[in-house]
Amino acid sequence: MEQLIPIDLEELVRTVGLIGVYAIIFAESGLLIGFFLPGDSLLFTAGFLASQDFFNFPVLAIGCFIAAVAGDSVGYWFGHRVGRRLFQREDSLLFKKKHLYRAESLYQKHGGKIIVIARFMPIVRTFAPIVAGVGTMHYRRFISYNVVGGFLWAIGVSSAGYFLGNAIPDVDRYLLPIVFLIILISVLPPALHVLQDMLAERRAARQLAEAEVDTPSEAK
Repeated sequence: MEQLIPIDLEELVRTVGLIGVYAIIFAESGLLIGFFLPGDSLLFTAGFLASQDFFNFPVLAIGCFIAAVAGDSVGYWFGHRVGRRLFQREDSLLFKKKHLYRAESLYQKHGGKIIVIARFMPIVRTFAPIVAGVGTMHYRRFISYNVVGGFLWAIGVSSAGYFLGNAIPDVDRYLLPIVFLIILISVLPPALHVLQDMLAERRAARQLAEAEVDTPSEAK
């Protein structure tokens, strides 16, 4: 996960440049090998650097949007072609079935909205378009959610970095805390989802136990 990557994001963005940023956004949006890449914080940092005239902001934002939409489309195509065989694949260093099952669970609960919601959830955003392709979601419906999600994520997060960079004097002093906050916020949805599932399982187990206790007394 991106919060565990010990890298200097500002230096990374300066080193890889626009093409590198596009490539990272594309890979994280739909390639299995991209789930560990730092999407949210990378977008924010790139937007901040655009506010310092390192990038042209419209070129950055539009390019990231296109890369995000294209990445999800490739993920959908991959899921559609490979299908359920992915669920039979053994875990490896770069592939964990639990992430695929988690994306599938969220997709079943929220339908097409998960394509938009997943944009703001590390790891899940990589697997959500693949799961959409595995399922019965038509590409025309998928692409509409894909475009909306890609716009809100790619342009929204990079814009936040750009406008904060212009609005706050010497914002570079606070860049690391801001990036950490973005990572924390991006991790909250899956963390809350896991917590809700744990609480639901405990409630179900407690109700089952109470039912087993009540059954003998009722039988008498």
